[in-house]
Amino acid sequence: MASTGTNPPQRASLDKDPAEVAAMFDRVAKRYDITNTVLSFGQDRGWRKKTRKALGLRPGEVVLDLAAGTAVSTVELARSGAHCIAADFSLGMLKAGAHRDVPKVAADALHLPFADDSFDAATISFGLRNVHDVSTALAELRRVLKPGGRLVICEFSTPTFKPFRTVYMEYLMKALPAVATKVSSSPAAYVYLAESIRAWPDQFALGDLIREAGFTKVRWQNMTGGIAAIHSARA
Repeated sequence: MASTGTNPPQRASLDKDPAEVAAMFDRVAKRYDITNTVLSFGQDRGWRKKTRKALGLRPGEVVLDLAAGTAVSTVELARSGAHCIAADFSLGMLKAGAHRDVPKVAADALHLPFADDSFDAATISFGLRNVHDVSTALAELRRVLKPGGRLVICEFSTPTFKPFRTVYMEYLMKALPAVATKVSSSPAAYVYLAESIRAWPDQFALGDLIREAGFTKVRWQNMTGGIAAIHSARA
């Protein structure tokens, strides 16, 4: 959504202009964590734990948590004993998570500021959907992973049971923005959230994109009936 006049747009459009997306997340940063917990009915905590387990992290490994936001996901990963780095291009989100004691780096998913073969593992949770060019972001993740390195993507997906899928889509477009009005610091951003989830590829299509980026051993597991899915692969 283009800005008209001096006021910036309150939400990004599905074109996902990087400046608009970063500004949108800056605005929601202050209440981002609590809003996610409310909107997911507390499922977000379990999803973070499953992501950590899917990575199979070991003490001493170096792990990239891309689109880490306030670094709540990075703290969960660090429970493994691995050295976990939080990276995000929203400075507002990183600032909101400043109290969390993990390394933080300002980073654009399309131009990662890391050398080739830097990480044993990498993950991106609920962030790949927001990048302007998914294929480029996946290529960058493969570049910074060591050969054989593990990739795990946790992202909203498509419920597998058709009646439940219909109810869920109604919740996304009607109830979710209404609830966000009560708890979020920028409710308009959650209209974008609902629209971006509806437009996102399903489990099979995302698996194809990961393979096209050069990853192997691509597989996924559904969570909460397919509301979210964890895709894993090897570089």
